[in-house]
Amino acid sequence: MVTKIRIGQGIDVHAFEAGDFVTLAGLKIPHTQGLKAHSDGDVVLHALSDALLGALALGDIGQHFPDTDPNFKGADSRVLLKNVYQLIKDRGYMLGNADITVACERPKLAKHNLEMRESIASVLDVDVSQISIKATTTEKLGFTGRQEGILATATVLIEHQ
Repeated sequence: MVTKIRIGQGIDVHAFEAGDFVTLAGLKIPHTQGLKAHSDGDVVLHALSDALLGALALGDIGQHFPDTDPNFKGADSRVLLKNVYQLIKDRGYMLGNADITVACERPKLAKHNLEMRESIASVLDVDVSQISIKATTTEKLGFTGRQEGILATATVLIEHQ
């Protein structure tokens, strides 16, 4: 029996390093630092990819795109997400919705919210209303509060067609 709806949850973290932008949801957002990563360090798309994979128990992004593989050095996470979503579609599922939270003190993300949602919707070929992105601080607590890095979580609902 095929389960009609499934949920998945993902999380990703990257430390800051020298740079002048961060890549989030496929967008280069100006910042006083960059993100340390093997790929482009897009915590939003990495968490979303893990959530999609988790919904169907297909492992995690590191299993599909290992950071030990030079082919993924500097990889565009939009391409990785598109490949992950194809795995989901190949099994007869489509995205119902995605709810994403980004935790960081800076950069401030409110003015980028709609553009980030539109970017993800474009990659997945879904309506922007299916993508929610929220940003929060951690009230200066922990590594995000000390501005040492950035964290994203994603929850998805997928539906069998």
